[in-house]
Amino acid sequence: MNSHLMEILSREIIKSLPIEQRAVYEYVVQLEDQLAQQAATSEEFMALLVKHSPHRQAARHFNLSFGQLMGLMRETEIFINQQLERKLGNVTWLDLTQQVLLRKKDVNDKIKYFYFSVNEVHS
Repeated sequence: MNSHLMEILSREIIKSLPIEQRAVYEYVVQLEDQLAQQAATSEEFMALLVKHSPHRQAARHFNLSFGQLMGLMRETEIFINQQLERKLGNVTWLDLTQQVLLRKKDVNDKIKYFYFSVNEVHS
């Protein structure tokens, strides 16, 4: 599956979280992303995570115990993964490049044409 599509679907799921839960999740992810940008290797990133402990910072910021924060993050990640799996099961992804190029007079074979839809089933 295309990583851009996964990112789009993930952002949509994160936006659907309750405000408080989304704020905590996005805060932790932002802190982790900042550390990842500073690190040149995965080992360096892990060392920065241990040194700066984004989860402990977030717990202090949101006035939660470390255990409460970790439970909330686990719950959030499980929800995001379940929703992502459900959405990916409803995705149609078609490469229409050949069909489009057959109809075009100006053919640029560096361009790809895709169609995708997410068929949502609402309960």
